Amino acid sequence: MKKDAILSKIRTEKVIALIRAENSDGLLDCAKALADGGLTSIELTMTTPGAIRMLEKATSELPDFLFGLGTVLDAETARMGILSGARFVVTPALRPDVITLCKRYSIPIFSGALTPTEVVNAWEAGADAAKIFPAEFFGPAYIKSLKGPLPHVEMVPTGGVTAENVGEFIKAGAYATAAGSSLVEAKALKEKNWAAITAKAKAFVAAVDATK
Repeated sequence: MKKDAILSKIRTEKVIALIRAENSDGLLDCAKALADGGLTSIELTMTTPGAIRMLEKATSELPDFLFGLGTVLDAETARMGILSGARFVVTPALRPDVITLCKRYSIPIFSGALTPTEVVNAWEAGADAAKIFPAEFFGPAYIKSLKGPLPHVEMVPTGGVTAENVGEFIKAGAYATAAGSSLVEAKALKEKNWAAITAKAKAFVAAVDATK
């Protein structure tokens, strides 16, 4: 899938499911549960043990999904992720070398940023969107404030995004959002309660649909 198609799919779904786990057990089933709820854009974080191996397995077995690699701090990790099948890369902070590497491979890169200066620096460095993190401290109003002087910058708020407020983030101008524990609860993942994860995904999808 080409870069434009990947970005278009994420823009359409509006929610990236962010999975952090203690181990890789059950992650494929978790991805399927999310898909049953209508979400197929999934970020696996480098904080999960064996994340690169898991990414390679996931992209091989579920080729129709958009698997990305998150919590990427350096270009070497980004390259490993891309070669293992990552369709997009996400950083928690501004990492210019990661942006440069992703541009070289024509892979979407969402760069961590919080302040207006960081947002502009990320955009000018070539990021496809600024990942506004942590978003829970300022909420949708902060996205709206940033979009005022920076309407050309795509933003992906991450942290504190829930089924109850995801619509407000989108209305504020978010290109997409990323949701972690509010979507994939650690307890549900550990207990392999796939029905609960599917139900959460459906709630997010319904909230997104309500903004259209």
